[in-house]
Amino acid sequence: MGCTEPVAVAFAAASAGELIKGRITGVTVITDPGTYKNGLAVSIPNASGRKGNLLAAAIGAVARRPDLGAELFKDLPPAGLKEASALVKSGRARISVDYSRRGIYICAEVRTGKEKALCLLEGSHKQVARLSRNGRTIFRAARAVGTKKGLPYKIALRKAGFKDLFREVEKISAADLSYLKAGVEMNLAAAGEGLKLKKVGYYMEDLIRKGYLKRDILSGAKLKSAAATDARMAGSPVPVMSSGESGNQGVVAILVPWLVGKAFKIPEKRILKSIALSHLVNSYIKVFTGELAPICGCAIAAGVGASVAIVWQRAGANERKATLAVNTVISDIGGMLCDGAKSGCALKVASSAASAIRAAWMALNDEGITGAEGFIGESAEATIKNIARISRLGMGKVDRVILDIMSEKRA
Repeated sequence: MGCTEPVAVAFAAASAGELIKGRITGVTVITDPGTYKNGLAVSIPNASGRKGNLLAAAIGAVARRPDLGAELFKDLPPAGLKEASALVKSGRARISVDYSRRGIYICAEVRTGKEKALCLLEGSHKQVARLSRNGRTIFRAARAVGTKKGLPYKIALRKAGFKDLFREVEKISAADLSYLKAGVEMNLAAAGEGLKLKKVGYYMEDLIRKGYLKRDILSGAKLKSAAATDARMAGSPVPVMSSGESGNQGVVAILVPWLVGKAFKIPEKRILKSIALSHLVNSYIKVFTGELAPICGCAIAAGVGASVAIVWQRAGANERKATLAVNTVISDIGGMLCDGAKSGCALKVASSAASAIRAAWMALNDEGITGAEGFIGESAEATIKNIARISRLGMGKVDRVILDIMSEKRA
């Protein structure tokens, strides 16, 4: 519930706050650049339209409910919000960015008078690497989760290829399919809430109502995906199923193949299996680009996952067609910059949905961008590694410039 990065910051602060007693007197948070950027300007659920990681940290520290996990903002009492806001306003809550960090890194220290506690998240939004109370370590993860090796599922994905992903989809259990269906329903409900807001999804619907756009699968997928993102970025208190540790990517990875599959009358079980593939492809790409890349993950990860899923619905484990879909989406919107989570993400989600469907249809008809063009590779895996290389090595300075601009505006 809410944007992933503020929730993670709140979770870290809550995990620290739970370890000590008394009224909270101070909160200090240090994050990696991506977490800092993504939580700078996004609204927090049940916080009266207020925004940002700093308030999220204060809320978490005051709430002291790490057991709520990613739904920490669900039942935020007015008194708690008032206390958290006072911490921020008085300057007793502070946040800074450590530009040397890569991957998820959130270090939250919470103080109550003479007591203090620390929680470090590393390698994942909910992966506790260390807990300490009054300077004494009381928990340390068995291994360094923030190292290059990373979490076990990420290691497995890094070693995989598309053939492996196709095989995994065929092994899926009935329980997993049921879980995925719950995610579909959750994200559709979020889209319904988003249409109540006069934002991107609403105005796309308005264009359809007035006859300027045709009501079809392309406009429908764009509209509903954008609307669900509108709801999340506006701080509506609605949960979504995420993908690759991102709620907006979950919206694209789930809703686009679902809506397309339903429009083309694909059996529901096959649609759900295709959504499993969409999740796998999205996470596969992110082990190479990183969790919070300078390029928009909704475009180069979730959009690609959705496109491959649509191809798989009709053509099965066809590597050639899947590669064409991957290449075409990345060639189309691979340069889309990430400037943090905010209302404008709904526009990027709509573009990603459109690109995914267009690329899938071209691929199903044996058309698409090939390795002869630009930075596109000869295989899906090669193209993904190429865009990851551009993102990691070529756009490091771009990310820093974007962050500097955002921070200057904030100041």
